[in-house]
Amino acid sequence: MSNTSRNSPANVSALEIHLGYWLRFVSNHVSHSFKVKLERHGVTVAEWVVLRALFDESGIKPSAISEKIGLTRGAVSKLLDRLASKSLVAIRADAADGRAQVITLTASGRRLVPRLAALADQNDAETFEHLDDEQRAALLSILKSIVERLDLRAVPID
Repeated sequence: MSNTSRNSPANVSALEIHLGYWLRFVSNHVSHSFKVKLERHGVTVAEWVVLRALFDESGIKPSAISEKIGLTRGAVSKLLDRLASKSLVAIRADAADGRAQVITLTASGRRLVPRLAALADQNDAETFEHLDDEQRAALLSILKSIVERLDLRAVPID
């Protein structure tokens, strides 16, 4: 077989047959829609991930946040500085170790998280409301199995 026939359009798979194409197609839509909703509240997706992590476990060190969401300590530090400048988190010296820092949500940060979580719920509903409970459960199970098999750890923030 010549190079010409091997490289003919008939021998090159179409984009639309790839699961990755469709995952990215849906993911881009869901992510962009959520990003726009968050921006109306002055928060980025990455900042939302940090806020949500702190809502469950406020009063933790930046290194614990980094581990929890799978971002580098440098990236978490920048996000915390941005959130502190918005008065959504407080950064204090650790009483047990003066060299370390402890991060807590401020009162306004604690009030904001449930509102942003409602936006996340709304965003999911807008995209997946046509699926019945069985389909949603199957999709969630499949996606989680892929994450587990690939040992993915970083929380998606893009």
